[in-house]
Amino acid sequence: MNEKGKMGLHNVAIVGPYLSGKTTLLESLLFVTGAISRKGSIRDGNTVGDSATEARDRHMSVEVNAASTEYNGVRFNFIDCPGSVEFAQETYNALMGVDAAIVVCEPTNDNSNESKQRLLTLAPIFKFLDDWEIPHLIFVNKMDKGSSNFMEMLHALKSISSRPIVPHQYPITQGEQITGFIDLVSEQAYQYHAGAACDPIPFPEAFKEQEQAARTEMLEELANFDDHLLEELLEEINPPQEEIVQDLRLELGADLVVPVFFGVAEQDFGVRSLLKALLREAPTPETTAERRGVVLHRDAPLAQVLKTYYTPQGGKLSLVRVWQGKLTDGIVLNGVRAGGIYRLMGQQTTSLTEAPAGDIVALSRLEGIHTGDTLSSNSELASELPKAEHLDPVYALAITPEKRNDEVKLSGALSKLLEEDPALYWEQHGDTHEVILWGQGEIHLQVALDRLRRKYNLPMTTHLPQVPYKETIRKPISSVHGRYKHQSGGHGQFGDVYLEIKPLPRGEGFDFKETIVGGVVPKQYIPGVETGVREYLTHGPLGFPIVDVAVTLTNGSYHSVDSSEQAFKQAARIAMQTGMPQGEPTLLEPIVSIEVTTPNEFTSKVLQLVSGRRGQILGYEGRSDWRGWDNITAYLPQAEMHNFIIELRSLTLGVGSFHWQYHHLQEVPEKLAERVCSTTNGNGNGNSNGNHHR
Repeated sequence: MNEKGKMGLHNVAIVGPYLSGKTTLLESLLFVTGAISRKGSIRDGNTVGDSATEARDRHMSVEVNAASTEYNGVRFNFIDCPGSVEFAQETYNALMGVDAAIVVCEPTNDNSNESKQRLLTLAPIFKFLDDWEIPHLIFVNKMDKGSSNFMEMLHALKSISSRPIVPHQYPITQGEQITGFIDLVSEQAYQYHAGAACDPIPFPEAFKEQEQAARTEMLEELANFDDHLLEELLEEINPPQEEIVQDLRLELGADLVVPVFFGVAEQDFGVRSLLKALLREAPTPETTAERRGVVLHRDAPLAQVLKTYYTPQGGKLSLVRVWQGKLTDGIVLNGVRAGGIYRLMGQQTTSLTEAPAGDIVALSRLEGIHTGDTLSSNSELASELPKAEHLDPVYALAITPEKRNDEVKLSGALSKLLEEDPALYWEQHGDTHEVILWGQGEIHLQVALDRLRRKYNLPMTTHLPQVPYKETIRKPISSVHGRYKHQSGGHGQFGDVYLEIKPLPRGEGFDFKETIVGGVVPKQYIPGVETGVREYLTHGPLGFPIVDVAVTLTNGSYHSVDSSEQAFKQAARIAMQTGMPQGEPTLLEPIVSIEVTTPNEFTSKVLQLVSGRRGQILGYEGRSDWRGWDNITAYLPQAEMHNFIIELRSLTLGVGSFHWQYHHLQEVPEKLAERVCSTTNGNGNGNSNGNHHR
């Protein structure tokens, strides 16, 4: 409790790579604080985190989970975040509402690819935390999995962090087993006990030299931000514990240093000392609000949505951070009345009557409100809070309901799916008429499809999206004749035209004009000619939509009784059907501009990957603000995009990514064009292994 008798608050995200043990750490934190009486396990599928069916089926986090506990008079709201790069949007959205983060990782025991991968996957997390100045500390989990040189591990962590890495503890080992730790602030040694708190023990003299080296490193890093501490070190004065703790609190709160803790979450080793450090050193919600500039109109409720859920029992739930003011039952935010206030414990909810500033709670039935939205009871006083950057989709599947009657329900279900997961995107493509679901990778889309089936009873069939090929002509065709004459009793139909067809420069589209002299084609029939031409352009000689052509109506004739706009439309189609094959039709494919980001040790492999997919390398350079990373720019045929992200991540130990957008159309190489045309599916779209653009 604070001096006013109110319970203190800490909002802490748990982040880290896939399989580092984040959900196990959450389970241990809840257990040692008494929030749960028995720990669940990932294997048994009964943890508070990873409570969704899709997570338990895969034994991995696929969405943000919130849980709450009390410890020493302080409420901790923990946000367990997914570790897979395919669910990074979930993590980034949630991090916008916390005061601190625990970065969970595994010890690095060697220079193997596996160890490198574990470290590299931390780089984007560290970068996001530092860009947003979110205080964070490291918990090295699974310290029972073999020996590791602690100082070497610190050095490896320093290579991927832009903030100084500061050891807070030093491990005590017996053989290859960790048995306890030395607190570098107090220099008190502790021994771990399974299922119980650690005990203080006499200082193990065998570790004196190593402990002193680690403690000196900690103090020297802190002295970079405290002149008084620097003077004490220069005068060889041992600083008091209170001063060290104050420095850690100030430097951590300002995201200037990254303290390192360790333990074994599965056995609760190191978890209590981690909690105590959070109590002492983590910033308060008030500090975070001031740093974000939320200081005006303190009484007016202001909140932000961190995550949206659609639950089977309670409908829509919005997980929100209360930045200022107080939320009360029935409050109206952004013109919408909240149905209730709840505290979350995984999928379990507890009803509340109010939520104070700094808290993280769930609000029900906020219809029309989306993840990232700023919520206020007074829009005139509120300004939009910053949101996490939206990640571009990189992987796509075409989806079709297994039951044809379900097509009418699909758009509504997809809208809810996208509310829960803003990293998804869907479209009905104008050229291919397919429904395309976009996401961050293969697993990401499979999870989305599982949700469609389980939550909305919409099982899907999937296939690779078709490539929206186009076609054009290489040479002009002059004076193409088209005549339509039809007698069926009574008035007949007569239209007669001469067209000139020319290729246009790439990207010019379509142009129609007429040079009729003397009224040989009356003006009222000319729109029919243009309509006939445009209708033909949807399906050219090669079976694809035609682009970059100019058509001119140069001559023709009509019948005073039998001619009509419809007849001239048919005549124009006949002329196009006759003329276009004479213009050397050629197949065009969409080319995207792509910017690939990769650690520079993989740059050469990525260049080979792009070139091997018919890509044109434009150049590469160091990525700004990313030490040891490169940006590669290139043009890449969209037909080569499918599975590109999968191969890229495979080559770069899971951390390579890319941004892309449609750039231009380009002629398809002759042999490939023959193959594409031979597999045309009848509606003018190549059934190739390529995605199409948004």
